[in-house]
Amino acid sequence: MSTIQVENPANKLSHQEVIWIISGVVVAMFLAALDQTIVVTAMPTIGRALGNPEYLPWIITSYLLASTAVTPLYGKVSDIIGRRVTLLFAIVVFIIGSVLCALAPSLLILIIARAVQGLGGGGLISLAQTIIADIVSPKERSRYQVFIAGVYMSASISGPLLGGYFAEHWNWSLIFWINVPLGIFALLMTNGLLKKLPRNERPHKLDFLGAALMALASIAMMLALSWGGIHFPWGSIQVLGLFAVSVLLWAAFVWRLKTAEEPFIASDILGNSVVAMGTIAVMLVMGCYIGITAYLPVYMELTFGLTASQSGFSLIPFMAGTVVGAIIAGRFMAYSERYKRPATYGLIFSIAGLGVLATLKTTPGIWVVEILMAGLSIGLGTIFPTTTVSIQNAVQPYQMGTATGVMGFFRSLGGALIVAAFGAMLFSQIPNLSALQESSGEKLAQIVASGEIHNAFRPMFALAAGVLALALAAFSQMPEKALRGKVSVAEVVGE
Repeated sequence: MSTIQVENPANKLSHQEVIWIISGVVVAMFLAALDQTIVVTAMPTIGRALGNPEYLPWIITSYLLASTAVTPLYGKVSDIIGRRVTLLFAIVVFIIGSVLCALAPSLLILIIARAVQGLGGGGLISLAQTIIADIVSPKERSRYQVFIAGVYMSASISGPLLGGYFAEHWNWSLIFWINVPLGIFALLMTNGLLKKLPRNERPHKLDFLGAALMALASIAMMLALSWGGIHFPWGSIQVLGLFAVSVLLWAAFVWRLKTAEEPFIASDILGNSVVAMGTIAVMLVMGCYIGITAYLPVYMELTFGLTASQSGFSLIPFMAGTVVGAIIAGRFMAYSERYKRPATYGLIFSIAGLGVLATLKTTPGIWVVEILMAGLSIGLGTIFPTTTVSIQNAVQPYQMGTATGVMGFFRSLGGALIVAAFGAMLFSQIPNLSALQESSGEKLAQIVASGEIHNAFRPMFALAAGVLALALAAFSQMPEKALRGKVSVAEVVGE
């Protein structure tokens, strides 16, 4: 297969058009990020309205399973037929799933509708990152990663607040209806201008068997992680059986990669040291980030006696720090050839902060915790733009969607794996954690005064530091290739 260089259509985009496209895809990305958080605080209300509250966790699980499984598929398809059609399809599926969720008459229908929503949401984040890569050179692209960090921060903060407010003062269905105008807005902002995107497609063959094996393997693994220690003991036949099925399916997927005429993920992508090491590093960091986001409010409530809303606001320094870290790394990448330095130092700083919390035997003051968490998140924030831009810079333009989709897939999978590990560690230290969260009055005051909660969280902080140390080891092995200063486009003319 031969290629020739053609005039880059991205050069025809004005600065205003670039900003307009990025704004549109960021709105699409916000849809997916928001729906991972907005449901949490509305779940008790949904359970009372629809019944069967024991199945409420499946509202989150079904979305997570579907979105994670299809993320690499969207990347591959966008490399084949183009970003515009693929993104518009993802937004439309997401909107349809949102309407079905809002109209769901029972919890079972809502769970199924959430899976449909996840099928659309799985493409929004990775496709948004890929489209930004199509129109902005690697050297300038890191600046725009700040928008992505801002999306996650705003969704993490506004999601629980909006979900709780809608459920308490209006109707729980509004948490899904809100996606309809946002989705239509994203469609209108991107549809026309996306036609001007650079054309990097090649006449690929989609390996449906490989895609199915990868999706089923990830679903089996995530089911085991979501059920283990909660619905079934970790050593139960159900959890161990799912892990065994996942291992067998992953083995079959590896076999398929070696034997398929055109495998689902090309060998030169998997064998690329930048892609491999960068993906491992960001997978571990994202897992640590999500795990701390999930359990930090619990720590703040039980250690300092904060209310649920107060603990939510205590997350703001942690969330804001991520954006600060992304800005620092993005600016540095634009001006320095040694662009790995901020992320390297950031990870070291984050490990040190967690080490302090893990070694302190007495409860630190609340402001000490807030400062440490802000510094920790600044360090974590530096890794996201650095790895994303490095991975996209290391592959050919026609492989951009696949590489970004693979990275997004393992980020989600790493989040599920590490959150489960954090939960298992925490529940081993505090077996009655749920009961403690529901305690009030004198009993909770005694628990807070004793300082035992901090000591129970110390092993989790130590585990988080260990995870980040592994991330640092992988990141140090990621080659620091020079960033391209221009967007390059190749067009296929024959085989």
